[in-house]
Amino acid sequence: MKKVLLSLSLVLPLVMSCKKEGCTDATAINYNVEAKKDDGTCKHESLNESVIEISSNITSDTTWETGKVYVLKSRISVVDGVTLTIEPGTIIKGDVGTGANATALIIAQGGKIMAEGTSTSPIIFTSTADNIQTGEILSPNLSGELNGLWGGLIVLGKAPISADAISVQIEGIPASDINGLYGGSSIDDNSGVIKYISIRHGGANIGEGNEINGLTLGGVGNGTTIENVEVVSNQDDGIEWFGGTVNVKNAIVVNAGDDAIDTDQAWAGTLDNFIVINPSDECFELDGPEGSRDGKHTIKNGSVKAEGADGLVDNDDNSHVDMDNIYFFDLTIGQDFDQLPTDYSCIFSNIEAKLPTNTLLTDFFKGGSDVFVTSVDTPTIGADKSVFDGWSYSSVSGLLTDF
Repeated sequence: MKKVLLSLSLVLPLVMSCKKEGCTDATAINYNVEAKKDDGTCKHESLNESVIEISSNITSDTTWETGKVYVLKSRISVVDGVTLTIEPGTIIKGDVGTGANATALIIAQGGKIMAEGTSTSPIIFTSTADNIQTGEILSPNLSGELNGLWGGLIVLGKAPISADAISVQIEGIPASDINGLYGGSSIDDNSGVIKYISIRHGGANIGEGNEINGLTLGGVGNGTTIENVEVVSNQDDGIEWFGGTVNVKNAIVVNAGDDAIDTDQAWAGTLDNFIVINPSDECFELDGPEGSRDGKHTIKNGSVKAEGADGLVDNDDNSHVDMDNIYFFDLTIGQDFDQLPTDYSCIFSNIEAKLPTNTLLTDFFKGGSDVFVTSVDTPTIGADKSVFDGWSYSSVSGLLTDF
């Protein structure tokens, strides 16, 4: 008997050397004694079996399934060469945290997200403080104005950006995390598909003045598909582009704590059919290139409820953007379209505004921009809100009745 035990002890190291990926948390109900590398799918008795904690980076192709809730326990990256598939109706919740403990989902350069919700079964990103369950659109307990409870969704690609280096670190992610790099030379880079997605209550602060956007797009290429996306109550910007060439169609930003739509580093794509509701700072902050590379973007077919915003459009001298078919309403004295860009030829056309009583276009549209704007009582242009019906928080909560 002693000889048998001795033989087993000699064989054990060989068995251990062949371990595979699995759950390495001994307290989890799906603990795998043979796993040498945690795959981030540990389940615990304290949670319903339909709730799965994600505590480490996604390092192999993974599917998050319909009917389950996935809890981000930290900053989680889908690494280079790996695809994360998220099925319709899935709910992803980020743990509350700030600084180094801020939770976020990062699609790193070379990684892919295939998050294809549907008009009847959207994918919802929210906070663990949200008691929302599969099949629900509205939270049963959180106000639509709460923000900063977790991070957000960050997609990083290899498309061109205007910066001093070909690739740089995205804001909101510590420089020590190599999965925060973005930028390159691949115009048609493909980071996957994002459809029918609602991102809520994010924007956690990782440092002084350094918050995470609801949806961050850093150097994302036009091989990526982004359609029908909503950002609700993010502490920082709603959607921010840092260069890249990706196009976004059918987007809503509600109650952004900073800017609703923010463009930087020579983004060269199109935002088509969108609604902005009550940002805290600018409805649009459209920054010019930071380096030698130029890129023009187009913003068209949108409706903007400016109530509560500090400003309408913030341009730089070197902003390079065309804006067409946009309707502004619920304006307040003090808000403005501050200037027309001067370094590049930009086209502003078919812009309408419903003005407050006893005001003029020049009270709001400065620097000669008033010549492109028509004062109306009833708009003839703007977003097609019907594409948001049924699946979005904005539609179901009644926020779109004014549009």
